[in-house]
Amino acid sequence: MSASIIQTTPDDKLEQLIVDAVINRIGKDDEHKREIIVSMPKGFRFIYATWLLEAEVNNGGFNQFFWNTSGKFSADALEGLREIGARKHERLLSKAIQLCEKERSVMKKFKNQGTLEAFSESYKHTKLNELDEEFYKLNDLESLRVKYIRAHPELFKSE
Repeated sequence: MSASIIQTTPDDKLEQLIVDAVINRIGKDDEHKREIIVSMPKGFRFIYATWLLEAEVNNGGFNQFFWNTSGKFSADALEGLREIGARKHERLLSKAIQLCEKERSVMKKFKNQGTLEAFSESYKHTKLNELDEEFYKLNDLESLRVKYIRAHPELFKSE
């Protein structure tokens, strides 16, 4: 992606431009999703991981984020939050990661079942839910991501 594309894309479309570039690179290769994203310039990784975190938590809480991603993007999201200056989000995700680690063996039973019913039941056995309301009260991350993209166009160069 060129700096001129970033410069000429309006703010309300900029974040989606980056996310779409990641999704297009992944294509149908979900099995290697993380490896593909890590192979891209780090700006893409930071924006995608924080976008994914926000989308998953806003849809179904931290439990859904860790369930759907198996935690594969939690470290990337944490680093991305730090990079874009979302300190409160960063501290909250750090708590969620620690809690997820503590609950790993309990949640593994549900995850191994691989059913929607098990996913629904898992909400009754996690304390991650307690962090959701705090996350919802925080400011939207989009403006921080857009500001970061504008300030660091060199981190989004791709072939």
